[in-house]
Amino acid sequence: MQIPIYNPKPQYEALRSELEQAATDLLASGAYVLGPTVEAFEQAVAEHLGCRHAIGVNSGTDALLIALVAAGVEPGDEVVTSPFTFYASAEVISLAGATPRFADIDPDTFNVTAETLEAACTERTKALLPVHIFGQGPDMAAVNELARRRGLQVIEDVAQAFGARQGDARLGTLGDLGAHSFYPTKNLGGFGDGGMITTNNDQLAAQCRLLRLHGQERRDHHTQVGYNSRLDAMQAALLHVKLPHVDGWNAQRREIAALYDRALAGLPGLTTPHTAPHGDHIYHQYTVRIADGRRDAVRDTLQAAGIGCMVYYSVPVHRQPVYEHLQAHCPVAEQACHEVLSLPMWPYMGEERAHQVAEAVRQAVQQA
Repeated sequence: MQIPIYNPKPQYEALRSELEQAATDLLASGAYVLGPTVEAFEQAVAEHLGCRHAIGVNSGTDALLIALVAAGVEPGDEVVTSPFTFYASAEVISLAGATPRFADIDPDTFNVTAETLEAACTERTKALLPVHIFGQGPDMAAVNELARRRGLQVIEDVAQAFGARQGDARLGTLGDLGAHSFYPTKNLGGFGDGGMITTNNDQLAAQCRLLRLHGQERRDHHTQVGYNSRLDAMQAALLHVKLPHVDGWNAQRREIAALYDRALAGLPGLTTPHTAPHGDHIYHQYTVRIADGRRDAVRDTLQAAGIGCMVYYSVPVHRQPVYEHLQAHCPVAEQACHEVLSLPMWPYMGEERAHQVAEAVRQAVQQA
């Protein structure tokens, strides 16, 4: 039995003719950098998410960095983010010249909360960078109220939650800026790197567009130091084909998650994911908790049986060598890193595979 943690091939097969036609058309166009293909995809993303502006860049990391700089984050500032995330969420704060501060997480959702964010704020805090981990976000109404009270900018890290909603709005449209990743494993995954910044603020959008292209206001006129961060036109063409299907794929992820929930319910020592009442969950990862120090044994047993599974994340960001000197205290995140295990999850996975995974998990937990 070989069931990978993620498999992009079924998406390709389902859309093969459209994807290959889009690639061929792009090759024939000769417009490979920015241009009408990228503009069309940006407009489609803005319409899909329900925001005024979408600005394509070359990665989710650059989306975060450019959003921070456009929001005015600079040396001497602090930005509060999560310690339970991929390293880039903090790295970009340092690249902008600021200092990351870490807010502990809610043990049920793995997200920061308005309360933990506020506890990490100081007089030097310039912005909040909540991470929408594993497919759902923190209560953005509460986060935005905190930001309003303290005069802070809010940059949403939406890398793992493209299309998720809170109320009638989608994540990435609720803060001042949203940063999205199109890395191949994401809910809307491309065929290489790619990213997008979303905002409803005209001035911030203009600043992001300026920064992504060397600070160039018009040809040969550079008004500030910027970056070379343009969404590749081939990625835009292929992602545009996939975009209309992402809501359906997210629905498939929820169906697989519901099957896992039922099959793993009541298993001693294992906790299934929790969906917060303030929004939906689109399961970029289906992440369980395994208590009593048995997580690694369960992981090893599953991998030996051909079941793909991964630990996201084994070390919290505040314990990385780069940031240990900040001496952040985030015990909930640290505990999560010892217990979390992500199970196979992808569109077209199907019920049969999901049942096989669940049965293997039950056996592995009982044996551990």
